[in-house]
Amino acid sequence: MPGIPTAPAPPPDSSLLARRHRLQFSSPSPRSNYQRLLPTLLPRLPARPRAAPMSAEARTPAPPVAPPAHPTYDLRAVIALALSEDAGDRGDVSCLATIPSDVEAEATFIAKADGVIAGISLADMIFNQVDPSLKVEWFESDGNYVHKGLQFGKVYGCARSIIVAERVVLNFMQRMSGIATLTKAMSDAARPACILETRKTAPGLRLVDKWAVLIGGGKNHRLGLFDMVMIKDNHISVAGGIANAMRSVDQFLEKEKLTIPVEVETRTIEEGKDLLKYAAENKTSLTRIMLDNMVVPLPNGDVDVSMLKDAVQLINGRFETEASGNVTIDTVKKIGETGVTYISSGALTRSVKALDISLKIDTELALQVGRRTNRA
Repeated sequence: MPGIPTAPAPPPDSSLLARRHRLQFSSPSPRSNYQRLLPTLLPRLPARPRAAPMSAEARTPAPPVAPPAHPTYDLRAVIALALSEDAGDRGDVSCLATIPSDVEAEATFIAKADGVIAGISLADMIFNQVDPSLKVEWFESDGNYVHKGLQFGKVYGCARSIIVAERVVLNFMQRMSGIATLTKAMSDAARPACILETRKTAPGLRLVDKWAVLIGGGKNHRLGLFDMVMIKDNHISVAGGIANAMRSVDQFLEKEKLTIPVEVETRTIEEGKDLLKYAAENKTSLTRIMLDNMVVPLPNGDVDVSMLKDAVQLINGRFETEASGNVTIDTVKKIGETGVTYISSGALTRSVKALDISLKIDTELALQVGRRTNRA
């Protein structure tokens, strides 16, 4: 499987395959048979009411959440790659064999479990990339809570195009919604601390995973190795101590004339004291101190946060603080109560439980349209 491209445009093979999808599965004309017949068919079909919203949050339209800004990540190329790995060198042979090119349909998004929906904006991009003539209508917004059985969107147009896009759309939406659901739960429990993810994301899906965290109400940690200096245990060991590592960072940033955030990992109270001593005696670019594994698991399943609380009090607001290690949905509330600024959790994107979502074609409507187009 080819790697994810980092250039501003998708590679020629992915682009060609994406164009092939659009050429094979586009609607025959702006005013298709489906669009002409739809008004006469709808009155004969039973009403399909949407499930009642479960909360006020689900009823409130939310402004779109923009993806994180990344200098090299090409989201359209990632979509093209996902489509091309499905299409191979022949396209969708199942659709080509069973569905006439001029048959059009309506399909409904249905939540199969309770959770936070995410990936609506990305789904719009995928449908447009497969077939720009498809019409998509959403009844909920990214970040809204949905419950099992809720119909939260519809897509209309060429049946082949809908089915070609279906699995790619659902794969992205289910993963993003799972991340957003856990992020929302953790964010609510952690207040007033802010929840962050880490770089423990699926390869090639860094931006998508981090976008889902934003939709769920969390904040983004560094996007990669380029946008933040983060001095961890291996850097400190090689540099010969925490003060030496911080001094090297300050010298490097001054030489390169760079102004970016700087975080240093500390694992003990003593390391924290050494770092604070350096910062007090030197002009430094330090912005945040990570307090790593200062949350200690107990045999009864609880956690001891006394070391973390002592470290936060020692820093006393001079720098941002970030708790890391042993962060779960069960421990995050207690960690947030220590006064730490941020809590980072790799589990948000590393151990994703996808939210079950389906996209079902209205078979009665599709069959009636098919019969009438066949007679024409």
